[in-house]
Amino acid sequence: MNQLHVTTSTHPYTITIDSKLRYRLQDFISKEYSSIFVITDTQVAPLYLKDVLKALKGNHVIYSVLPSGESTKSIDHYYQLQTMAMENHLDRQSLIIALGGGVIGDLAGFVASTFMRGIDYIQVPTTILAHDSSVGGKVAINHELGKNMIGNFYPPVAVVYDIETVQSLPVREIRSGYAELVKEAFIADADFLERLFTNSLHDITDKELQQHLCQGIKIKANIVEADEREANIRKYLNFGHTLAHAVESTIGYGHITHGEAVSIGMLFALHISEQLYKKDLGYKSLLTWLRKNNYPISLYDINIETLVFSMKLDKKSTNQEVQMVLIKNIGEPIIRTMEETALLTYLHSFKKELTTI
Repeated sequence: MNQLHVTTSTHPYTITIDSKLRYRLQDFISKEYSSIFVITDTQVAPLYLKDVLKALKGNHVIYSVLPSGESTKSIDHYYQLQTMAMENHLDRQSLIIALGGGVIGDLAGFVASTFMRGIDYIQVPTTILAHDSSVGGKVAINHELGKNMIGNFYPPVAVVYDIETVQSLPVREIRSGYAELVKEAFIADADFLERLFTNSLHDITDKELQQHLCQGIKIKANIVEADEREANIRKYLNFGHTLAHAVESTIGYGHITHGEAVSIGMLFALHISEQLYKKDLGYKSLLTWLRKNNYPISLYDINIETLVFSMKLDKKSTNQEVQMVLIKNIGEPIIRTMEETALLTYLHSFKKELTTI
């Protein structure tokens, strides 16, 4: 069993990674709660909800099964969950359990952060992608004009990562999760990046997967501890996300996975970085690895001006100036303010490059 401890200004919490943890979920509930509200989705519920409910036997438990997909992270489902919490008499001594991937974790965490001004919640991630989103306490829902624009910083009381739950993931979800692992390697660990690039996603063993997840979580946890509320270095975790969020919101949430969008965003950030710093920073290596693993690399015929407009709505933007995470060296990210004319030029050249390769 692997455990990492994260210290925040609110409270410390432990991330536990091992097999079959869903059967022992009660072991990670540190106090007695008046009721427990399990939030999951239609993809996860048939696989793991029964196990979790059995593990929580003896508690007063209610649950909600929401549609699977990014479109669920909406104000309508947020309101629906708040209503269900009130109708079932949840109080300040209640607990929410987020059983699912990043969408469920973000949505359930945001419900927990705002119900009665904040109640406890536990993240039980079931995807590779959620190794990133379940750690750090960023919770949110989407707006049609921008991803994660309505949210909060609100850490869980525990993260319980049952490695068995990721073994039945479809290939798109594996790709999505590994994009975030590659992101973490680019900003913090060149050796880790090299190891990832030597792997094909079709051939990764359970042991390698657990090692990769632990390393990714360790990078994320160290950054979060140093900058809990994204005042400085936590912004580096947004490497690839400025364009990714713009693509997702423009073509519609759920058309591609979040990680697939991040892979496009990382390529674009490296496209800019290599031109600015006049050296090889991994663009070709990343593109080769993405193509080998069948990532959909495209700007989807989106109007370039539309993309720039959407990028200006990014949470990191100030005075409508886009701030992007670029790479000076592997493991050495930097925040750079991008003028609109420069962004337009880079996007046009990036789009041309993608269509000619």
